[in-house]
Parts: sequence; structure tokens; C-alpha cells
Amino acid sequence: MNWDETGPETDEPTGPVLDDRLVDADADGEDTAVEAALRPKDLEEFVGQEKVREQLDLVLKAARARGATADHVLLSGAPGLG
Repeated sequence: MNWDETGPETDEPTGPVLDDRLVDADADGEDTAVEAALRPKDLEEFVGQEKVREQLDLVLKAARARGATADHVLLSGAPGLG
């Protein structure tokens, strides 16, 4: 093996390595089921910020009564306050 200023010279390709990965970004059925089980099903399952939940519930009920989608709502705050 010969060396140059960038490292060893080999006859092997230096392009991207295409191999099987242990970690895959695509969700499988098990991932989807676990995530669905952890997510709240309705507003009563959200912990904290009772006033915000009440206001959001009012907005959603009014939209359902009109037969329309709710207006855009921006929820903001520090991480973990959800």
C-alpha cells in the first residue's frame, strides 16, 4: 500500500458506502403502534395548562358545529411545558 498526503492509496472505490444499516429512518408497524399508544386520544389526556385546553376545546367544538376545520392555532412555549 502506498501513502500520499491524503492517506493510503488503494484500488478500492472511495465513493459512498452502500451497506445495510441497523438503524432505519422508516417507521415499521411496531413503531407506529407504540407511538399511537403514547399519544393522547383527546384533550382530557393532556396534562397541565387547563385554561389553554379549555380554550382549545372551545375552538374545536365550534369548528365541528360549523362543519368546518378549526382556524390555525399557534401553540408556543418552552420545551417540556406541553
